[in-house]
Amino acid sequence: MASALGLIVLSPLFLILAVWIKLDSKGPVFYRQVRVGRHNKDFRIFKFRTMRLGADSGSLVTIGDKDPRVTRSGYIIRKFKMDELPQLINVLVGDMSFVGPRPEVRHYVNYWTPEQMHVLDVRPGITDMASIKFRNENELMANAEDPEKYYIEVIMQEKLKLYLEYVEHHSFFGDIGLIFKTIWSIIANK
Repeated sequence: MASALGLIVLSPLFLILAVWIKLDSKGPVFYRQVRVGRHNKDFRIFKFRTMRLGADSGSLVTIGDKDPRVTRSGYIIRKFKMDELPQLINVLVGDMSFVGPRPEVRHYVNYWTPEQMHVLDVRPGITDMASIKFRNENELMANAEDPEKYYIEVIMQEKLKLYLEYVEHHSFFGDIGLIFKTIWSIIANK
């Protein structure tokens, strides 16, 4: 119900973003990527497209705040996390929830240990503590000699610790708190 209401309330913003994306670059408004969800099942995530067509055929990580694959509108849409809003559709159809570990692409899930696979015991979410802590992970990777290696060996490992902590200790009131922390981090742009 909350995701349906969110989609209705945000529909004017969705329309504005859709027009902006179409005017800024060729291609569809939405980007659909296969991610790994609960019980290790693949699903297609909805996002507003922020990169040029075919940009995902190379590296899966976005590096720095001036990645040439990102469109002009995409920089701003990403900065304020508006590219994540269409995931309300994923919540509505049951692939995701509001709060939970962020869904990862299969390529990176293949690096997880059997213990880390317990992250997939819960439904993935639009936000979580790792999303807040690594809000600017692109900038962290921009300083790395090998950004993908740094993601796998450092950032992903820290995210997985936070994901597993969530799996062990999540609660309704904790989820509400994470939603407010997420909103505050977007408003404060930190």
